[in-house]
Amino acid sequence: MSDKPRAFLFMPYIPFPVDRGTYQRVYHLFVELSKSFEIDFACLQEDPTRDMEPFAAYTQRRLAIPFKNAPWPKLFPERLMNPLPTTVAHWQVDGVFETLQDFVAGQEYARIIFIDLVLWPYIKGLFPHHSQIVMDRSRVDWLFQTEELNTLPLGLRDRLLRKENLSKIARLEREAYAAIAGMIVCGWDDRDFLQTKLGESEKIFVLANGYNEVFFDASTHPRQLTEAPSFLFCGALDYSPNVDAINWFAQDIWPLIHAEMPDAIWRIIGKSPDARSEAWGRLEGVELVGEVPDVRPYYQSSWAQVVPLRIGGGTRLKIVESLGMCCPVVSTTLGAQGLDIPPEEAILLADEPRAFADALMRVLRETALRQRLEQNGLKVVKENYRWEQLGRKLTNYLKTL
Repeated sequence: MSDKPRAFLFMPYIPFPVDRGTYQRVYHLFVELSKSFEIDFACLQEDPTRDMEPFAAYTQRRLAIPFKNAPWPKLFPERLMNPLPTTVAHWQVDGVFETLQDFVAGQEYARIIFIDLVLWPYIKGLFPHHSQIVMDRSRVDWLFQTEELNTLPLGLRDRLLRKENLSKIARLEREAYAAIAGMIVCGWDDRDFLQTKLGESEKIFVLANGYNEVFFDASTHPRQLTEAPSFLFCGALDYSPNVDAINWFAQDIWPLIHAEMPDAIWRIIGKSPDARSEAWGRLEGVELVGEVPDVRPYYQSSWAQVVPLRIGGGTRLKIVESLGMCCPVVSTTLGAQGLDIPPEEAILLADEPRAFADALMRVLRETALRQRLEQNGLKVVKENYRWEQLGRKLTNYLKTL
């Protein structure tokens, strides 16, 4: 009989294979957590090709619930009369609660851990009086949707619907915050936003994202730079913050770089390219690569990576992966929030188009600067952002709640 405390972990997806940033975070932290807790693991299984077998060695009991999101409701009466935000109601499906209830019946857990606000309605029904419930946030939708509202070019109807959804999210966030024992977020921007809205509290724990130092290993993939200066953007091409980042870079920054460095190449890498991606690929000097089976050769050969994010709240995995591969990063301040990486020494930060273009051209032109960023960036992530280190921090936090 194990003397480890028991925990129930509930996710809105099966995070394997780890082919999205969110999956990488929850999968690697899950593996580390299993070293200190006996885990019963439940997931919503939207994709039948994903199964629970990869988690057999890390869990006591497992439950995959076949799942399909509820349809988006009509505006009236379904949406307007529902107290839940539509982005949360989209995850509430008949039969899920009853299946979970059977799974946890008679079980005693020291900790209840669930991923993201969309699962809160299930958790509060399953464990109405449990004192040790923790929510892990791969993204704070309240912040994310607020920044989308303030950044994206939206029509009047879309703006009104988003404000309606945000008002309901705010109410649900306050309800969850009052009931849970702890909350884990990816960055200081997430924490600061929530504390501004919900009040100062020790409940919120910032745990940045890490990287797999065995897979993203600069020593086994040494730098082999392209002949012409090249840099990449790496991220899912169907994710609105990434789409906004690339649009901003393409419209306001790339023309400045291309005018001064016409031989420079910008490579766009990511899954789910669409019609918008095709427009970027038609720009002179731009290569739309799309989804690749292995991103490491692109980190290995690129002179830098750009992270021109203007909508925050969520993971910053590509930064630590890139630095782990000795590929320097130029980012907006928001894009790197939550990561304690010294500016000018291990990363370059810029928030205006001219400053961003200048910072990137410095990396492409100045060998000494590029080499300093490579060496210091690798040192920082090895010392602070390996999943094993972050997993220990998470375990200590959960044990001392």
